[in-house]
Amino acid sequence: MTSYPTVEDLRLVDAVARHGSLGAAARELLVSQPSASQRLAALERRVGTSLFDRDTTGARPTAAGREFCDQAAHVLDHLGTIVERALAAAQSRTVSVGAFPSIAGTLFAALDVLLDDVVVQPEVDHGPRLLEWVERGALDAAFTGIAKQVPIARGLVVTEVGRHDLVTLLPAGAPVPGSGRRPYEGQTVVYCPLDLTGDVLHRRLTELGAHARPGATAEAAVRTARERRCAAVVPDMVARWYAAPGDRTVPAPFRGRVTLSMVTRSPVPPALLGALPGLRERLREGNAHARA
Repeated sequence: MTSYPTVEDLRLVDAVARHGSLGAAARELLVSQPSASQRLAALERRVGTSLFDRDTTGARPTAAGREFCDQAAHVLDHLGTIVERALAAAQSRTVSVGAFPSIAGTLFAALDVLLDDVVVQPEVDHGPRLLEWVERGALDAAFTGIAKQVPIARGLVVTEVGRHDLVTLLPAGAPVPGSGRRPYEGQTVVYCPLDLTGDVLHRRLTELGAHARPGATAEAAVRTARERRCAAVVPDMVARWYAAPGDRTVPAPFRGRVTLSMVTRSPVPPALLGALPGLRERLREGNAHARA
C-alpha cells in the first residue's frame, strides 16, 4: 500500500460491513452512492485486493475485507476516545495502561485499588500492539508476558512484575496424570501459557500423550477444564486466581515459566512504580484477597 487509509476510508469500510450495502453506507455517511463506490474502488486498488464481494443483493466482506473491517473498527473506536481522554487527563491525574486479555480483569481491579487517587485509562489488546502504543506514547505502560521474547524499542524500560511457573490445575473430577513417559495418554489437556510459547507447549503436551487444546484466555482455559473435567496447564498465578473447592494443583510435567513485565517509556511513571509492590502481591495471590 502506497499510503495510509484515511479516516474517511475506515468509516466507509466500517459502514459497508455493518449495513451489508454500499447504498446504505453512503446514506449514513451523507455521500452519494457513486462517490462511495469510487472511494471504495480506489481503496481496494491501493490495498491490492478486493475487500467486498458486491452484487445486486449487497456487499459481503472477503477474507481480506473481514480483517480490514476488524482493524478499521478498532482504530475508529480508539480515535473516538481521543477527545474524551484528553479532557480527562486535563482534569485529573491519569495513567493509560494496556494489558492482554488473560490478565486484564485481575490487573485493572488491582490498579483501581492501589491507585485510588489516579484515573486508570485501560486498554485491552495483544502484546505486540500494546508495545507499539507505548513506543508511540499512546500508552503510559503495557503489562505483557512477551517482553523477554521480542525486541524492545530503544528508550523503553522493562520492569519485571513477576515470574510464574507452569502448573497443572486438576478440577474436581479430572483424571490424575499417570506415570512414565506419556502421563497424559488419552487425556484432554487445556493450556494457556500467557506468552509466545503456546506452540512449544502444545508439542510437549502432545508428546506426553495429551489431546492438547489451547485456551483463548487464562479464564477460558480454566473454565474449559472444569467443563471437560480435565487438566489445565497454566501459570501458577492463574491457578490461584480461579481456584475453586475441590481443585488440586500439581507441578507441570516439564519446566516452564512466564515472566510478566511492565513496559514504559523513561522515566517510569511514579504512580505505577509506587504501586508495583502491592501489584506484585495481588497478582501473585489472586483471589486470596477476595477470600480473606
